[in-house]
Amino acid sequence: MEALINYFETIPTLHRSLLLVGGITFFWLLEGMLPLFNFKYNKWKHAVPNLFFTLTTIIINFALAFLLLGTADWVTANNFGIINWLPEMPMWLYVVLGVLLLDFIGAYLAHFTEHKVGVLWMVHLVHHSDHEVDTTSANRHHPLESVIRFVFTLAGVFIIGAPIGIVMLYQSMSLVFTQFTHANIKIPKQIDKLLSYVIISPDMHKIHHHYKLPYTDSNYGNIFSIWDRVLGTYMYLDRAQVVYGVDTFPNAEENASLKHLLKQPFHEYRKPTTE
Repeated sequence: MEALINYFETIPTLHRSLLLVGGITFFWLLEGMLPLFNFKYNKWKHAVPNLFFTLTTIIINFALAFLLLGTADWVTANNFGIINWLPEMPMWLYVVLGVLLLDFIGAYLAHFTEHKVGVLWMVHLVHHSDHEVDTTSANRHHPLESVIRFVFTLAGVFIIGAPIGIVMLYQSMSLVFTQFTHANIKIPKQIDKLLSYVIISPDMHKIHHHYKLPYTDSNYGNIFSIWDRVLGTYMYLDRAQVVYGVDTFPNAEENASLKHLLKQPFHEYRKPTTE
């Protein structure tokens, strides 16, 4: 475990880039072999706005990375934060707690807040307005959302007291998991269900992308499913019933237009309706 953390403390940019590109490529190919839904779409055309937003997410996170590094170094030097105030524990438990809590603040809590605060929902809407969810949808986030998510992650590092090795491990896991859960792949239902007791499975996350409430406001997690189960936001819907998009913004052509998506946060607030 110590060797793993040492690696992530100084993980080369090339390795992080390979994780991003390799993950998208792997799940893209898997979607062709084991599709969950047989979308009638031009996959490359669909990917264009999604990959654009992936690029803006990378740029924003890279530009702000010094804040993350500085905060992680400060909490480590000052022995500050939840995991540093707990009694001494084995390294593996220290790492697991760090990643688990970062997943709560940086992913679950950020996601939950975006659904509950009107102005933030309109920013997050860019992600939900995809009518053909696949692995390229994973980082389909408006640049404003990338900043919002970064602020939550930064707060998480400060509150939890996570050193940079755990932060980089968490971010790498988060990247792979979001590609996995958005991928248009068909996993046997029983296997998917078993996975969902520990991690966010593809079917579990697809329910969150259903076009109507209450399903849109459920299954907020990114890596671990414990937060949805413990906090009462877990819901089930058979995957055959899932319809992607948002019923209050149904225009598929507009929702595939990069120009329209960049302006989407500034539309009049409209929340999905109840099923």
